Amino acid sequence: MPHISVPDELPGIVGLLAFKPETAATISAFTQQLLRGPSSLTPGEREIIAAVVSRRNECQFCARSHTAAAEHVTGDRDLVDAVIRDPAAAPVSEKLRALLAVAAKVQGSGLDVTDDDIAAVRAAGASDEDLHDTVLVAAAFCMYNRYVDGLAANTPTDPAIYELIGRDLADNGYRQPARSASAGAGEA
Repeated sequence: MPHISVPDELPGIVGLLAFKPETAATISAFTQQLLRGPSSLTPGEREIIAAVVSRRNECQFCARSHTAAAEHVTGDRDLVDAVIRDPAAAPVSEKLRALLAVAAKVQGSGLDVTDDDIAAVRAAGASDEDLHDTVLVAAAFCMYNRYVDGLAANTPTDPAIYELIGRDLADNGYRQPARSASAGAGEA
């Protein structure tokens, strides 16, 4: 049960955004820019980073939503599942593997990122923009995960809900106002 009064039909962050609409527009616009705006990383790579960080934070709502979004955006469920299971062994580029390692460090503490981590990212071909966007996605999802779990947001157990959320995020991004769980909706 959520720690604050949110609509039962609005899962996860959507219910929290509905609780305080004056912050919802800013959070939604930021998330749209972060995950769908111009970047040297593809939307699929950014969704994968969001999903991996959310899994590491054990935020079920965000992990399941962004895993589903990554599967829909990339069109490759097997690849996304392999990355979620073991980012270090997944069949992704060396650059993405190195960026996922940095994202994992940021998830623990930004202070855990070392010069050796940066050297590995650079050796794998990552640009300043790749590194910037990876760290920002990882940091933002730590905040989103804590927002959702810190207020005990509604977290559906039905996998079909996450399939709908993932499809909606892939098709429409993050600009929409909060809608019902059955329609997905602008989740962060």
